[in-house]
Amino acid sequence: MKINLPTITAVLFLSAGLPGISAPATTPPASQTDELNKTCPISGRPANSSITSVYEGTKYAFADEACRTKFIDLRANSLYQKLGGKPAVDAAVESFYKKVLADIRIKHFFDDVNMDKQRRKQKEFLSAAFGGPTAYVGKDMRRAHANIPGLNESHFNAVAENLQKTLEELKLSKELIDQVMAIAASTKDDVLNRKPAAK
Repeated sequence: MKINLPTITAVLFLSAGLPGISAPATTPPASQTDELNKTCPISGRPANSSITSVYEGTKYAFADEACRTKFIDLRANSLYQKLGGKPAVDAAVESFYKKVLADIRIKHFFDDVNMDKQRRKQKEFLSAAFGGPTAYVGKDMRRAHANIPGLNESHFNAVAENLQKTLEELKLSKELIDQVMAIAASTKDDVLNRKPAAK
């Protein structure tokens, strides 16, 4: 059976923010606060409670109709949506961490990590990084990995291999896998705490 769920984990060890990738700033959606957001997730201006849209079961309010239209367009054209949205991110993260925790090359990095919290943060991060509706507010990639002793390129490559296997098992198209892997590769300098290459 082909599962079109999927995703990513360009976020290798500890969730963080990818450079150059951002989601619109948002206030927590209604499902998290029991009320509509007060700030427009597109413009940052006060939201009008009569201008709304529902995405993945959450109702969002917008400053004006143009912001609502932009939000809908961003969702429809996002990598997040193409991958399958929240169910896809959830499935991919669960599958990915099963592989990582079984991989003798890297599993020791997670010995003292609360994996329930890690999975949750990873799902939040990936949702934002791939164009989901809520911004990620955790540590940036460089700070998240700064104090991991012995972390090197072979570990980064092991994580990338597990990511690739996860995406292939979830039957993603080569085009989507290539997009995800390119984003994963773009995190290498930050994950390994290297100076960015000169341009």
